[in-house]
Parts: sequence; C-alpha cells; structure tokens
Amino acid sequence: MRLALLVPFALVSGFAADWDPQLAANYLDSRQQAWFAWPRAQKDPGGTCLSCHTGMPYLLARPALRKTLGESAPTSHEQGLLDGIRGRIAFDSPSRFVPAIKEPSASQWLGVEAILAAFLLAAEDRRRGSLSKETEAAFERMWKLQILEGEARGAWHWNSLKLDPWEEPDSAFFGASLAALATGIAPANYQKRPDIRAGRDLLAAYLNTGQRAQPLHNRLILVWASMHLSGVLPVADRKAIIEDALRLQQQDGGWKIASLGPWPEHPGAPQSPGSNAYATGLAAFLLQQGGVPRSNPALKRALAWLRARQDPEGGFWEAPSMNKQYSPGSMQLHFMRDAATAFASMALIGTR
Repeated sequence: MRLALLVPFALVSGFAADWDPQLAANYLDSRQQAWFAWPRAQKDPGGTCLSCHTGMPYLLARPALRKTLGESAPTSHEQGLLDGIRGRIAFDSPSRFVPAIKEPSASQWLGVEAILAAFLLAAEDRRRGSLSKETEAAFERMWKLQILEGEARGAWHWNSLKLDPWEEPDSAFFGASLAALATGIAPANYQKRPDIRAGRDLLAAYLNTGQRAQPLHNRLILVWASMHLSGVLPVADRKAIIEDALRLQQQDGGWKIASLGPWPEHPGAPQSPGSNAYATGLAAFLLQQGGVPRSNPALKRALAWLRARQDPEGGFWEAPSMNKQYSPGSMQLHFMRDAATAFASMALIGTR
C-alpha cells in the first residue's frame, strides 16, 4: 500500500530521481538566446550587457556543463559574452563607458563591469593556464577604479537599485569579494605581483573589517575568495561562516532564501517560505568551494534536494524574485531561476 501511494505522488510532483545536465545546459542556452535578443541587454557599449543574474552564472556554469557533456567548444553565447567583455575593457571612466547616465549610477555601472570582467576573464585564463593581455588590461582597469578614501576604502562602486541579492547597498561587499576571487584565481601567480600589493592589501582590509555585518550570502562568496587569496579572511572566521551556513540548513536538505540574509523588506515580492533553489544551489556550491567534502552528510542532503527538484521538462530549478512580482512571460521573471539553475548545476557537478 505504501508503494502504491508513493508512485502517484512522484508522478504528480514532477520531481526527478536524478538530474539531467543536458536539460540544464539547454535551458541556460535558451535563456542566453533570449537575453541576446532583449533590447535592454544591448545598452552597454561593445556588445551584450553582462548581468549578475544571467550572464555571470552562465559563464561559470556552462564550461562545467560542457566538460560533463563532452562538448568540444564553447557555445556562441559564451563567446559572445566574452567578446563583449573584451570589447569594453578600454572604457575605463564612467563618461566613456556610459556617457548618457548620471552619477552615481555611471560609476556604479562601471565598477560592476570592471570586477566581472576581471573575474570572468581570469576564470577563462585559469582553464587555459596562462594570463592573457586582455585579462591583464581588465585587472589594470579594476585596480584603477578601486576606492581609495572614505568608508568604502578598498572596495568599488557597485549598483544599488534595491534589488536583492546583487544590487543592494551591501552588494558592494559582494563585488569586492568577487574582485578578491578574481585576483586569487588568476594564473601566473598574479596575486603576488608587487604592482598590485597596495590594492590587494586595501581590499583585504575592507573585507576583513566589514564581513561580520554582511548577509550570509555575501560572506559565503568571501569564503570562496579566501580559498584562493590569502589575507582576506582568517581561517577561524571561514570555519565560522561555514558552520553558520550548515546550522541554517532545513530538515529537507535545502536552505531558505531568508537564511542567506538578513535582507531588506520587499513587500511586493512573491513569498518563498520554504527551501529555495537559488539559496540551496548557491550554498551547496559555495560550501564545496570552502572545502566541505561531498561526503559530508549535510552536503549530501543538499545535493539530494537539488537532484529531486530539477524541472523534468524545462531543465531549470525554479526560484522566485526576491524583489517584486513580474508579469508572466517577462524577461525579469526568470532571473533568479537562471542563477539557481547555474549554481545548482555546478553544485551537482562538483565544480572546483
């Protein structure tokens, strides 16, 4: 009788017993196709806009999926995004990069571009094993734009649009953590170069000083960075952040989006009271980056949660916006789903 009850439940729920990396890749590729066709993604000079929710996770996850699937070459969308990044490196001031946008938005937009460019090009170079001239130029621009005075000394200007989890006032710390990660993963022992020592030390001081006041989401990104760049987080603090994340895991193996906060209130956002695919995918991925082995019981439960929740037809992991309700069929409706699918895929692959 119990088996008879379980079978219909499995059919109704739509949950899969395992996950399908090909379906995940297909979904992410289709979203890039839509992104490249969206007029609002064509506002940046030199190519398609790079985003924290769709473009950055895609460029991280798609190479891992390609390796898993035995594909021989990057997709046209990977190449298009990277070509756009390279085409914008020469824009090293807000007035050149986005002349039609006023301050402080112009500097924020350029700060995001500078960090993401250095990070994603460094990741690409790391796979190849050598530091390219374009990546060197991207790093040169990044350090040039580092804030040298005031409360944010050591960080960069970053978008603050009341949009969680990537564009709130605290998100400058998220961006600085990515800058540290970029510096740490760059090949040719880039992090030890004398010409970046002053900027690197300022960055480490900013991250060390401010990390305890940050949402767990941003602190977990710092854990990732600390595995590659020394001095940005004491080992004891890294362990404490990992312990905090494991303590907040739900009984079903997932994480609530609220657990990665605290977050500002967004009264118009869809409710997400239970375990959330973005929170779980990100946490499972970053715990592995922080050294938690896949044999760890908590991580095994998280990966099982993810395996059970890939959409069996669309290939994605569903995750609602943290900020507002979007109309059906809108591009923005799927931004969190895009990020959830990328991080869930990397967590399940075991990307390091």
